[in-house]
Amino acid sequence: GDVYKRQEEKSRPETKAPTRRVSSRQMEKLVGKFGRYLQRSGDVLVDRYGAETAAVMRGEMLDEYRRLIPDVPYIGGRRNIYSHALALAPRALAMYRVVVRHGGSLEDSGELLHRLFRAQMERIPKVIRHWVGRQRFGRLRKRKVEKAARRSQARRYPGDFVFERIEGDGKTFDFGVDITECGALKFLETQGAEELCPYGCDIDYVAAEAMGFGLRRTKTLAWGCDRCDFRLSKHGTTTAPWPPEFVERTCGQPQP
Repeated sequence: GDVYKRQEEKSRPETKAPTRRVSSRQMEKLVGKFGRYLQRSGDVLVDRYGAETAAVMRGEMLDEYRRLIPDVPYIGGRRNIYSHALALAPRALAMYRVVVRHGGSLEDSGELLHRLFRAQMERIPKVIRHWVGRQRFGRLRKRKVEKAARRSQARRYPGDFVFERIEGDGKTFDFGVDITECGALKFLETQGAEELCPYGCDIDYVAAEAMGFGLRRTKTLAWGCDRCDFRLSKHGTTTAPWPPEFVERTCGQPQP
């Protein structure tokens, strides 16, 4: 429905962001990884669609993902701290297309994405998850993010994220990240599926809840705002309910 459309219609990128050729070995490695992800969290699909249909859907999701991989833009590989975030976009899109093909909706796809990611996070022991979460607030991570932010401003890769790190006041938040260009949104726009992006953003809350830190956001590019304003607190808490609250929908303005 209209409520899930982006507030501000933006024209699709006219020039396709450069991709990098993926070898058949790399392709099968990526597809295999996605297959294991779906298999490990298989109960979510089975509970919703039954064992037989779930098995068919898993196969279709892998096929769809295989078709999408060559379209994913190259943004620097492992040297880019947001490569993993971009890698989630074709997975989410593959799931979305298959769910819709089987009579589901955008919201059904978002719920599947939410529950699969939560199941994946909960497989990791809480003590490890929280340790990983604390690393985000260390000096080493700070330097890494600042360096990556400076590099992103050069806009070397058209399909990349562009962002800056915001120093916190230690009270309302410890640090923030303002993203003014989102690689995942750009990719979904080129695929004609930008409506899925707010559900991809919902995953950030699931991750923050699982890793034991506070995440607050009042805007996202997915809702047509001017930026995604992440504010993180080391000793804060995050809840990631389903369905999502989508507080960013009003771009920081009071709810009507």
